[in-house]
Amino acid sequence: MSGSSTRRGFLQSGSALAGAALVAGTQPAPAQDRPGAPSARFRLCLNTSTIREQKVGIVREIEIAREAGYDAIEPWMDTLHQYVADGGSLSDLKKRLQDAGLVVPSAIGFAQWIVDDADARKQGLENARRDMDLLAQIGGQRIAAPPVGAQDKPGPDLPTISQRYRALLELGDQLGVIPQCEVWGFSKTLSKLSETAFTVIGANHPKACLLADVYHLHKGGSGFDGVRLLSGLGMQVFHLNDYPAQPGPEQINDSHRVFPGDGVAPLVPLLRTLRTVGFSGFLSLELFNREYWKQDPLQVAQTGLRKMRAVTQQAESA
Repeated sequence: MSGSSTRRGFLQSGSALAGAALVAGTQPAPAQDRPGAPSARFRLCLNTSTIREQKVGIVREIEIAREAGYDAIEPWMDTLHQYVADGGSLSDLKKRLQDAGLVVPSAIGFAQWIVDDADARKQGLENARRDMDLLAQIGGQRIAAPPVGAQDKPGPDLPTISQRYRALLELGDQLGVIPQCEVWGFSKTLSKLSETAFTVIGANHPKACLLADVYHLHKGGSGFDGVRLLSGLGMQVFHLNDYPAQPGPEQINDSHRVFPGDGVAPLVPLLRTLRTVGFSGFLSLELFNREYWKQDPLQVAQTGLRKMRAVTQQAESA
């Protein structure tokens, strides 16, 4: 996610902690033997950040995702709110999604659920309620919960963050939408996979989940080996992108993201790891490349899907 962004961790040594678990040394059973095992292929989603600066609106974004051939779309909440402000009908939008054969596994929101200021946090939860209510009306299932408001300075300690994330999850229970605690590699709070895993496990909630992103794992210095310690049950969406060899993590920013396979990220080993731990969610293409924003949005979406398929097919062939 821009300005930038992760979720669920699970302890998998035989017993689940709060319905979520970290793998504890043992290999999972073969995929075909596990309930909820991954499908034969990864499911691919278009995060509308990839084409958002063309400003075509949510209706056209849905059409683009359908025409390009995606399984799903991950919209930004500001675009959905603008659609409503302009007089758009949420029931009509839900039907458009259904007619297009698209699901909404996630959306991108920026509610300040994590901050220390009590009034700001209360308002953040109200904003989250508004977002999740709207999202539920179009069939959306989850929403990103990045550390907004604590990204420019160290935030509260991890046990406190876990408590606040649980409060957000309980709000989501009321509305039928699951907030995903997101890793933001550039942030001073929840910049690492380990910190975010602590948060989701510490929330002790059966729907706690973690939202990871290739770029953010690189930017924040988490690396990718830690992903093998997570259960696929704790990750329902994973943001897919790539990055160049230069600039390095300290200087790189969202605009440097490139199509999967066009950079140096270890995508095929990462995707194979995701399959090993039982990931059965969506890979969502999230880019903020200014050169792509200058191009025809359908062409960008088509290119992104083709490149996603190329790397996922390599991973699936193992």
